[in-house]
Amino acid sequence: MDEYLKAFTLGNAAILTNVCMLPLYPGLFVMFANRGDDSRQPRATKWMGVLVLAGIITVMLAIGFVLHQLGQAVADILDWLLPLMYALVAILGLSMLAGWNPFARLATTEAPVMRSPAASAYIYGMMLGPMTLPCTGPLIVSAFVLGGVSGTGALADSLVYFLCFAIGFGWPLAALPLLATPVQRQITGFLGVHHRAVAVLSGILLIVIAVVGFRSDVLPSR
Repeated sequence: MDEYLKAFTLGNAAILTNVCMLPLYPGLFVMFANRGDDSRQPRATKWMGVLVLAGIITVMLAIGFVLHQLGQAVADILDWLLPLMYALVAILGLSMLAGWNPFARLATTEAPVMRSPAASAYIYGMMLGPMTLPCTGPLIVSAFVLGGVSGTGALADSLVYFLCFAIGFGWPLAALPLLATPVQRQITGFLGVHHRAVAVLSGILLIVIAVVGFRSDVLPSR
């Protein structure tokens, strides 16, 4: 599977399995907009998701840069680390199939609501990853692990990988406010009802990625 497509797919899986927070987004955007000029509220609400996406991209690119630097530091022992990394991804996939989330008890934090609705939405996007970790931890951590593997190449490759993950993770939040309220409720309601099925598919995705990665990156060097 192409690395960038893999990252985009993992981003989609991470947000679509986020039953903890996804139903809250429509009301959240309205809350952000209501702190601004009421005369511009409908228009402002529609574009809050774009600012959330911008915040997500900012943080993911920063993480991509850091992981690339770390990856360069451990490149000499990558042959030993690769099996452990893919094993971790497989274990996280199995945990999703079993309905067990090892990150479920992690504490969460709330993004501050600032005077500027635009700033609130942007900061919310920057903090969205940590806030959703207790709900979609296996997918987010797997994406970071796989990004660390790809980060041993060129810096641009690592940044593009995390950009693709950020777009996959954030585009539903940019698109949701543009839809009519009844459609928003239908989508979030559907994901809530079928959350378990989406989680199972995501777990299978992680296992497939681990198996394919092990066969293509680990076995040839043995």
